[in-house]
Formats: sequence, C-alpha cells, structure tokens
Amino acid sequence: MTAMRQPHPIDSGTSAFGPLEAALENVFQQLERSLFVDALWARRLDVWSADASVQQRIADRLGWLDAPDSVSSHTARLQAFSTSVRDDNFSDIVLLGMGGSSLAPEVLRAVIGAAPGFPRFQVLDSVDPESVNAAMARAATSIFVLASKSGSTIEPNALAAEAERRLRAAGVAEPGSRFVAITDEGTALHHRALDQRFREVFINPSDIGGRYSALSLFGMVPAALMGIDIHKVLASARAMADACRAADPRRNPGLVLGAIIAAATRSGRDKLTLVLPPHLEPFGLWVEQLVAESTGKQGTGVVPVFGEAADVQLGDDRFVVQLSLGDEAPATAIKKRGSAQHTPSLAIHIPDLTTLGAEFFRWELATAATGWLLGVNPFDEPNVQQAKDATRVLLDRYSADGQLPVREPDAVIEGARLTLSDAARRITDPLAFLQLLQPSDYFGLLVYLPPEAGAWTETLQELRDAIATRTGVATTLGYGPRYLHSTGQLHKGGANTGVFMLVTADVTVDLPIPGASYSFGVLEIAQATGDFESLNHSGRRALHVHLPKRAPDLLRRIAREILAR
Repeated sequence: MTAMRQPHPIDSGTSAFGPLEAALENVFQQLERSLFVDALWARRLDVWSADASVQQRIADRLGWLDAPDSVSSHTARLQAFSTSVRDDNFSDIVLLGMGGSSLAPEVLRAVIGAAPGFPRFQVLDSVDPESVNAAMARAATSIFVLASKSGSTIEPNALAAEAERRLRAAGVAEPGSRFVAITDEGTALHHRALDQRFREVFINPSDIGGRYSALSLFGMVPAALMGIDIHKVLASARAMADACRAADPRRNPGLVLGAIIAAATRSGRDKLTLVLPPHLEPFGLWVEQLVAESTGKQGTGVVPVFGEAADVQLGDDRFVVQLSLGDEAPATAIKKRGSAQHTPSLAIHIPDLTTLGAEFFRWELATAATGWLLGVNPFDEPNVQQAKDATRVLLDRYSADGQLPVREPDAVIEGARLTLSDAARRITDPLAFLQLLQPSDYFGLLVYLPPEAGAWTETLQELRDAIATRTGVATTLGYGPRYLHSTGQLHKGGANTGVFMLVTADVTVDLPIPGASYSFGVLEIAQATGDFESLNHSGRRALHVHLPKRAPDLLRRIAREILAR
C-alpha cells in the first residue's frame, strides 16, 4: 500500500502487514458490504445496533464528525478572548480537567506549547497535593480554565475550590472573574459559571463525548489560549475529514488505520504499540485514552502501549503504528522493534505540528470504526463508574469514621504494605507477583504520585523496563487518577489479560479541600484503593504497594525483590 496524497498533505500510511494481509482484506470487505462510510456520515444508526436505546445513545455521540466545521464559527471569538487574556499579563493559565477534557490540551501544550508573549500554560489533572501546590503556586496572577463535560466530575471541582480559596486569599474580591468554563449546556458548571460571573463560558455541543472532543471547544479553547494557530489546526482536520469520506476503505486514511487495528486485534495482536519520536511522545497519552476507553469492554479491546524502552523486543501479540514528524523518514524508528521481527506495522508521517488536527480526526474515526468492527459501542464507558462508586463509598466511610478502611496486607516490607487481589492469591508471596504473567498478558504500572516528578519518573521507568525485559510482555504506565478516566475502562472491561501493580505513598504535606471533609491526600488514596477494589471485583490480578513515605529508593528495593523471584 502506498501513501495517498491529497491537496493538503494527508498520509494514509505505508505498511508492512505480513501475517495480517488476509485478515485485513476480510475487514475491508466487511466495511464495503456494510457501506460503513456512508452510514457513518449519514448518521444511519442501524449500522451500529438494532436496539433503539443503543441507537439513541450513539446518536448523542456523533457530533465529533462535524467538530472541525462547527468550531470554525467560533474562531473570531476564541482569538479575541485569547488576546484579551494575553494582554492582561497573567503569568499562568491553569486548566483543571480530567480525561477527555484535559488530554488533548496536554498534548497541545507539550508538543506545540504556548506562543511567545502568551502566559505559561499548565494542565492540572492530578489531585496529588504536590502537583496541586506546584500548579497553583502563582494563583494570584493566574487564570483557571475549568473543563468538564458533565460539570460534576469530582477532581476538577475539588481543584477549582482550591483555586478559588487561593484567589480569595490573594485579595481577588470576585474569583469568578479569574475562571473560564468549558462544559455542556445546562450542567451544574454552566449554571455556576453564570451565577459566579465567570470571565467567559464556552458551551460545547452535547453530542460530543469527552474522548472525541479534541477538535471541539474542549481542545480549541486551550489551543487559542496558548496562541496556537487554530485556523491551521482546524484546516488540517477538515482536510482529513474530507479524505475520510472516501467510500473505498483502502483509500480512506481513517478506515485504513481502524481496519488494521481491528484486523490485528482479531488475529491476537491486541497490543497496539505506538512508536513515537520524543517530541510526539505526549500524543500517546491522548491515543491511549481514545483507544482503550472506546474498545475495552465486553471482554475485548485494544491495549495501547507507548513509552517503552527502544530495545524492548516485541512478541506475536503486537502490532506497531509508528509516527514520524517533519523531515524524519517515516519508517526509521521501527527498526528491530518491528520490521526486523516481521511485526505488522503501519507508518504515518505528520508534515508539521499544525497538522495535529488531522491526526486527532484520523484517530477518532479509526477508533470508532475499530469499535464497530470488534462489536462494541465505541462511545460508552460502562465500567468507569465502578471505580467512582468504590471511591465514593470510601470517602463516605472517611467522613463518618475519620479514616479510610485498610485491608490486611499480605506482606510488610520496611513498612510498605503489599496487598494481593483475590485473583492474584494463586501465589502466596506478593514478591512472586510477576509469576502470574502469561505470554499474552500485559503489565500495568498504576501510580498515585506527582506525574513526571524527577526521581520518581526515573524509578518508575526503570521498573517498567526491567519488568519488560524479565517477562517479555507489553508494559504500560499510568498516573492516577488520570488513568481512571482513560485506560481504567479497559482494565476492568477488556480481556482479563492485564496484571496490575498499584503504587501509592503517604503524602509528605497534605492539603485540605475547601468545603470537603477530606483532603487531597485522602482523595488520592481513596481513588487508588477504590480502583484496587474495582479490579478485585472484576477478577483482575493486582498488587497494591503502599509506601509509608515518598522514597523512590524504597520502591527500588521492593522492585528488586520482586524481580529476583
């Protein structure tokens, strides 16, 4: 297959499918027989399900198809607003959000960044007290973007309460003037923003789900506030959307990608391995959420993998998608990880950073098609509520008793508590945890610590790489509570092939949540414990390691014990 070129440089990808050729051809024929492209763009709901209730739920989630066009009508307003914020000389813009409301802005921040003259842009999607304190250190000269589709998500609301407290402490008489809201029509956040006279309120179309919202106001308001040329971003997205109307799936860049992912998954290659140049590494966070939460349900799903060491060998459960940027040759990064081992692969070239809009749309359409081909609804998240409910029960217990319930650990090492889930108790020694891994499994390292925090980052990556080398399985790394709104759906709803290690630690200095009976530290531990209980309830193999202090060296010593068994 050769790359297809449009007037705008859209790359359908160059490929080496190997053992997937027959499976891929079957998928293409299935897409042709169903007239999937026509049905998708015409919003013909019978292609998704014969169930009227399912059809209605899907009808309420197809607005992303028109997002590049619908947002274009807001560009003048967005540019005027971003200019006014820049001219008011704020030091920082801090986005408070989770999952679909924060990951596209985080990609734009990390990959493109704020233009010269614009305020520093931060994304706060952690409730760790250290992260909260760091992001809000300049609250007196900051403006806060509160982004929530439902308007009721616990984390951004808790963060907003702390931001408001700091603004009042700094002498800001009307804190609402320092807030911007992005939400759906009629949510509690919408009403609150009006009542408290937020500086600006952006109402997103309600038929766009969170993880499909990159090209909606949830992605483009932050982009404008960074001074990014949203005209170019949206133009590339529209060009991709036009290319994705092609009826022939072999010439449709979104369907090429979706068909390959589905064919690979059906063939047992369900570990979608992203090979990214360093500058595009943050893009993996967004793809991870989109693919994992959309496909990981009903005992099936695609496991996105990125951020592995370059020399990790790939097993026969892998399929590689490699992205390159600018002048980089499209296929150089795969090297021995993919092509030399005859691992099926697809290489996609991104001409420049402003064409990220095209990639957002390509992956959205590809993921929707993958869900359909795997027989699941790609727009719901039936298992996400499990961890939320478990967290709420724990917080209620804390409010009543003044402490969180703690399971009896299976082992204590240097004060660290090691607790196995029921499904993991086929081994009696928690240090022998890695013996649970089978060749087709994947290992998930789930940590509740400040994201990208110095020594922890190095320690966690070392642990991840060592486990990959020792076991040969795919590995993932997720920070909580971010991953609860991302891969958490896959962990509980997908195939029972994940083996998980949760890492928590007592906070050094806690931070109360204004108006709540619990602190940020308590909320963080409750979310981790709630997720562990949810994994346990779902029959997953999991180990919870709770450290008595924030000491990377202690985790290293425990990891060495685990790796030695």
